[in-house]
Amino acid sequence: MHFEEFLPIKSTASDLLQHDLGWAALKINKAIASMTPEDVTKEVEHWIKAPIILPNLRAQTNVHSLFTGSSPRFNVYGNDFGWGRPLAVRSGATNKMNGKLTVFPGAEEGSIDFEVCLLPETLHAMANDAEFMEAVLT
Repeated sequence: MHFEEFLPIKSTASDLLQHDLGWAALKINKAIASMTPEDVTKEVEHWIKAPIILPNLRAQTNVHSLFTGSSPRFNVYGNDFGWGRPLAVRSGATNKMNGKLTVFPGAEEGSIDFEVCLLPETLHAMANDAEFMEAVLT
């Protein structure tokens, strides 16, 4: 069990529109940094006594959520099974759901790779959003 996977950070759409991505990232950073070893132990002990099975998030395609996960401790590009180093890394099919963002340490030192899973209609809406595309392309 990784407690980081169950640390919800909530915001409204208007808050996200009023602030930049750095503001959202800082909220996540502060929530993680505020966790003490005692907090983690307490959460794990509580989960052992009353385990919670998460709902099938794949079936909830109308939920407007962003899920992120991965681990910087797993060197995904360091694996070589005799075919050479990976050119790219992707999560498995069971890790794909609308709104899932997976972050991997990149192939080059200090870089990061993102895998984003979104519904086709979300991708089309993003492509047709001039403000979003300007931010992405500049």
